[in-house]
Formats: sequence, C-alpha cells, structure tokens
Amino acid sequence: MACKVLVVCGSPVVASADLLRQLAGECDHIVAVDRGLDALLGAGLSCDVYVGDADTVSDEGRALVDAAVDFEVERHSPYKDYTDLALALDTIRRRWPSAEVVATCAAGGRPDMALSVLGLLAGYADAPVWIVEDEVTARILHQDETLTIENAEGKTFSIIAIAPNTEISEHGLEWELDHNPLGLLADTGISNIVRSTAKIEVHTGIAIAYLYK
Repeated sequence: MACKVLVVCGSPVVASADLLRQLAGECDHIVAVDRGLDALLGAGLSCDVYVGDADTVSDEGRALVDAAVDFEVERHSPYKDYTDLALALDTIRRRWPSAEVVATCAAGGRPDMALSVLGLLAGYADAPVWIVEDEVTARILHQDETLTIENAEGKTFSIIAIAPNTEISEHGLEWELDHNPLGLLADTGISNIVRSTAKIEVHTGIAIAYLYK
C-alpha cells in the first residue's frame, strides 16, 4: 500500500511549527533535507531519514547528523552533481516506491532555488505531489490528473502551466476553462476565485494549482 512522505526542504523561509506538526501527523514518514532538519527541531519533531551534505544545517542539527542515532542519515559530499532535494526524492523512490509526497519549507528564499524545487517536484510523477506552506497549498498535476476542491468558496485559486503544450479544464470557479491551452508560465489562470466545488483537470502537459488559505 502506498504511503505519504513529508519532505521538509531547506528553504530559509520555514513553515510554522503548527503546520509542521499537522503535516507530520498526516504523513507516514518524514525526510529532512539539509537545513529542513532545523525546521523540524524547532517544532519539536525529528525525521526518519536525513538527506543532504550538511552545509546549511545548524551546529545542533549537524551534531545529530554526525551522531546518526535518532534517525537514518544519507550524507553526501558538497561536491556533488545533484541538489539535496533531488537526492531526497531518489531516497523516497528507493525506500517507499510510489509514495505520495508532501513538500514544505520549499517555496521561499532564493528564486533560482525555488524554481529548481518546482522543477524537481514536477519531475516526480510516481504519485501525487503537494507543496504546503502556511498561506498556500499547491498540487502539481500531470496529464490526466484531476484535482477536486471542496469547501473553499471565495478563496483565490491560480493555475500555471509548467510544461509546454498544457491543456486544462476548470469548473466551479468565477472564470472557467474547457479544454483550454495554457502557455508555458503564462498568466491565463492567475487569480481566479472558487465559487463552488471545483474540479481541475489537466488533459495534456503539467500544471501547478495554487489554493490560497
């Protein structure tokens, strides 16, 4: 049976302790990505597996990584060809095949890193992928995937194509689309409003759907 894995990324803009504890309670396993360990420790949590080169984690976190007692450690050289998140996603594929991924502490900090995070998560097509922060929940949708949004009337919704040749339908929103193409990173789907139970479907390509809390 597929499980759900919380991936706490290394963004310097961290999720609140309350959100981290909520997400931890909803997931079967927790993976800390480098400095993401500090966010967990700040919320009174730990992880099942630490993945990273320990170049941004605090001295306290590095001491726990060096001890390798409270959790498993997959430590990598800083002179590597892949980011810590890429290695963490490989860890998930290896340990928990077809696991659903919930990523947090993923959207802030350097814009180049934020784009890289989005690209890596979009490339994880094994199972549903969510990005959950304090102000927004996002879902990456691949071809033929559907998202249903309930009990969110009046909230802001946006959808952005993150692959060429993306076509979507969306219903239950102020402005609806029916098998409409979305240009890559275009603004067609920005700042819509949920009016009832909404259904979003990606017919081709890949898109990311954002619901603001």
